[in-house]
Amino acid sequence: MKRITYRKYTGEDFGVDAEDLMRALSDFFLQSGYRDPYSSWEEFDPNAMDELLRRIRDALESGEMFPGDQRQEMMERFLDMSPEELDQLLRELARKLAEEGFIRFDGDEDAPESASPPGSAAGPSGKGAPRFEVTDKSLDFLGFRALKELMGAIGKSSLGSHDTREQATGVESSGSSKLYEFGDTLNLDISATLFSAMRREGAKVPLDLEYRDLHVHQSEYQSSCATVIMLDCSHSMILYGEDRFTPAKKVAMALGHLVRTQYPGDSIRCVLFHDSAEELRMEELARVQVGPYHTNTRDGLLLAQKILRQEKKDMKQIIMITDGKPSALTLENGQIYKNPFGLDPLVISKTLEEVGRCRKQGILINTFMLAQDYALVQFVRNVTEICRGKAYFATTHNLGEYLLMDYMNRKSRVIH
Repeated sequence: MKRITYRKYTGEDFGVDAEDLMRALSDFFLQSGYRDPYSSWEEFDPNAMDELLRRIRDALESGEMFPGDQRQEMMERFLDMSPEELDQLLRELARKLAEEGFIRFDGDEDAPESASPPGSAAGPSGKGAPRFEVTDKSLDFLGFRALKELMGAIGKSSLGSHDTREQATGVESSGSSKLYEFGDTLNLDISATLFSAMRREGAKVPLDLEYRDLHVHQSEYQSSCATVIMLDCSHSMILYGEDRFTPAKKVAMALGHLVRTQYPGDSIRCVLFHDSAEELRMEELARVQVGPYHTNTRDGLLLAQKILRQEKKDMKQIIMITDGKPSALTLENGQIYKNPFGLDPLVISKTLEEVGRCRKQGILINTFMLAQDYALVQFVRNVTEICRGKAYFATTHNLGEYLLMDYMNRKSRVIH
């Protein structure tokens, strides 16, 4: 049974709002396994309470959590705090996150009390140390924040359904009128209907209307779309001194929130691919970290096709986010063939076969490349030529802009 603890307000939390703190900690909560390469991977637990308190302290030290007109005063006050006072402040802010429903503590809700003092050089948490979990409320909040930031960056303030060049009969009129045909929504264009009858019968009263006089308004045909995000979670996404997976996750979460709130007729599902591939619920995406080392793009395409065959939508598309060429293949006997060097003829040919099947099924593939090495560019060029999709040279900074604009700009596509 959930317990609510009431404490006397002391003003010692600097007035920090839980949502502002969540925004400051968003990269930490969405971390993908990327960390200081000089640190030991085995000693790092991203859900350890010590790590959370340390990140809260870093957010406060940056000064961005304090109002601009009071920042200098609050920073001086913050820096003058004793280790004990700092420790109490950080624990109070952790409790605030829990009370607002953004995190929950494993075990006792007073778990922060038993964590190592963050003001000291605390070592890594061992087994049995206090931990926390991110709640679904946090994931929804982070998805909304990511979407809001991305849409603000590209100057979009309002969103709607996908419009096409096709005309259909509906309630909202946005096109010229047409003769009524059986099956059309009876959204009569009164002026055109009366004019047709008057032109045939002349201006008289009563006016005889015939079936051929009926005209109806045309409206924009709004299509539905089934989307599968194929997200590369191979180990290369956090190598080479750059975390590419966290921005990719944030964009995928933002797109999921966009579809759920603005395009209710659409569907979106997620496929992770690495040595193999598996489907992942969008709600679980924020908790995912990078996996094995190789890139089995073919398995990802196979699973994406299987998912899209279940959808009855006008448009079907695969959005593939990757930073590496295909380097793995699942053989008929179930074994995984791996070759990370160059463009392996067997891996590439089998993968492109699946691209060809996507085209035959009317599935569009748009690829967002987070790297520009020769092998990846050559592979993506072949994919684009086969399925007539699009390819984007993206970075961690503009991936969201490219992906969301591409998704919404499908309004110009003609549906047959």
